[in-house]
Amino acid sequence: MDKRVTTINGAALEYVVAGSGTPAIVLLNGAGGPLEGWVRLLASLEAVSTVVAYNRLGIGQSSKPSEPQTGDVVVSTLRALLESLDVHPPYILVGHSLGGLFVNLFARTYPSEVGAVVFLDSAAPADSTLIEEHGTGTQRFMQGVVDAVFGRDQLGEAACVPETVEMIARAGPFPPVPVVVISGDRPPRGVPPAVRAARTRNQEGLVALSPLGEHVVASKSGHFPQISEPGLVSEAIRSVVERVGGSR
Repeated sequence: MDKRVTTINGAALEYVVAGSGTPAIVLLNGAGGPLEGWVRLLASLEAVSTVVAYNRLGIGQSSKPSEPQTGDVVVSTLRALLESLDVHPPYILVGHSLGGLFVNLFARTYPSEVGAVVFLDSAAPADSTLIEEHGTGTQRFMQGVVDAVFGRDQLGEAACVPETVEMIARAGPFPPVPVVVISGDRPPRGVPPAVRAARTRNQEGLVALSPLGEHVVASKSGHFPQISEPGLVSEAIRSVVERVGGSR
């Protein structure tokens, strides 16, 4: 993995560019996830088209954030990075976990720049209130303990989720582009049935964002299908590249 660092808006961003061709595949990590999390996919994807993965601010060798990492800031930074790398739209946006919120906002804000979207066990806007609405008292207590012991970066993207969700709600409609939602079918132990049912509904809601939406269940995976079932994920991404009209 040939990692490099560039400067965007005065901040360092660590990134990888591999492969060639269009449309470019842009990978967005989950919260706190490093770009190494894509290592099992890169070899297969770079054989399909250009692939860009990067560490958002606060991760790896990227700079610590100096302003709240709300969705609009994350999207703006990503667009500036792609422009600086001379990687042009339309993009195939792939968002894992929290990265799904940023993909969602990007597609609504710049619909003409998006060729297709892959939500990879992604967060849906409605997921942000699952624990409060359906979680047990123990889960809420333990989350408070974690925040108290380890702290919560008030500028970090996780702390800005409520603002990001509001931005998605205020943004324009989701474009009618191909959408593939890949959902892990093995939730962590202890997840209450109500939470699991609600999240399943929210995943179906992501499918319904586009008339071209499809749902793929990763039956052998939990939250990281790109690690446990990389072939399934790679094939899903390749399929949307072909639908958009990929060329080398």
